[in-house]
Amino acid sequence: MDQIALTRIAEALERMSPAPLETPDFNAAAAFVWHVGPERLEPVEAVNRVDLNLLVGINRSRDTLLENTRRFAQGFAANNALLWGARGMGKSSLVKAVHGALAGDHPQLKLVELQREDLPSVARLLGHLRGSEHRFILFCDDLSFSHDDQHYKSLKAVLDGGIEGRPENVVFYATSNRRHLMPRDMIENERSSAINPSEAVEEKVSLSDRFGLWLGFHPCDQDEYLAMIEGYCAAYGVEVEAEELRAEAVEWQATRGARSGRVAWQFFTDLAGRHGVSLR
Repeated sequence: MDQIALTRIAEALERMSPAPLETPDFNAAAAFVWHVGPERLEPVEAVNRVDLNLLVGINRSRDTLLENTRRFAQGFAANNALLWGARGMGKSSLVKAVHGALAGDHPQLKLVELQREDLPSVARLLGHLRGSEHRFILFCDDLSFSHDDQHYKSLKAVLDGGIEGRPENVVFYATSNRRHLMPRDMIENERSSAINPSEAVEEKVSLSDRFGLWLGFHPCDQDEYLAMIEGYCAAYGVEVEAEELRAEAVEWQATRGARSGRVAWQFFTDLAGRHGVSLR
């Protein structure tokens, strides 16, 4: 076999089994995104988030997650957290805002975002985080599973940690529109068609039980919706007459057919643009 053929084989083997990821410089940024193909932790220069004080109508969830995260940042025990409920009510914004509120006093606290599709690689990711002097919030946004989705088994490596246990310096926060991480109709379908209905979905449904904190998010009422917008106006210096602001905000949510933190922010983005205000 000639040298060219040997080189091609070596290159193919290297692609199939890439070199181990070098431990990144965690001091380079406050947040990172985990990528696969090739596997790497990419630093995020500026996290897209809002100030914690601007999150209105979720006080209990805010205070609970903030205290849990503060204990974790200080090196004490803390729970994994599942933030579940209504769309657009600030679940992912809260995770990022809590990290931002604490990172200044606790620079060793890092946020690492993991995509649901990359859960099969989570064991290798934990290997890179384990043993570091830093402390990591492993964050997965919009987490859910279909009836034939096997990714949930990889998630157990984060929540339970297998024989090694979850790294002491890692806590897992996930957001989902579903409390049990899979559609109710799929739960019912598996229960009705199983030989042993009580065991058919136990493995998947019990996944939620592995989160120590369940924080529920529910649709806001009109007063909370308006309070969000007023808070944005005050924070960014947008001055509008109260009655005019109320009328425009109510009309905006009526055209959207819903009220939520996301709708409030979308209205305010439009309002700020009309008043020549940058949101950078």
